[in-house]
Amino acid sequence: MKVKKTINTYCPKCKKHTPHKVSLAKAGGRSKTHPLSRGNIKTRARLRGLGRGHGNLGRWGSKPPITKWKRAGVKTSKKNELKLTCDICKKSTIRQMPRSKKLELV
Repeated sequence: MKVKKTINTYCPKCKKHTPHKVSLAKAGGRSKTHPLSRGNIKTRARLRGLGRGHGNLGRWGSKPPITKWKRAGVKTSKKNELKLTCDICKKSTIRQMPRSKKLELV
């Protein structure tokens, strides 16, 4: 999918249509100070539903890993997010795009 580097769209702060600079929004990562801390890993596992239930949940479960060649459930495209920055007030908003394999700013 091709997207223009500047588009004219509505700015909620200016309350009118203004030119916006378009860039790809980066996903937020884990904390920089302790990215692999035990509590963090355990909390994230609990949120994913691992380690729930009764019995021996050695390292959170008994299911074997899906083999690498199988690639079960892997999608071939992703939903990109555009970061739109107003040229007048410099306020940024994020707009989600539909699924596409490739995103190109032209």
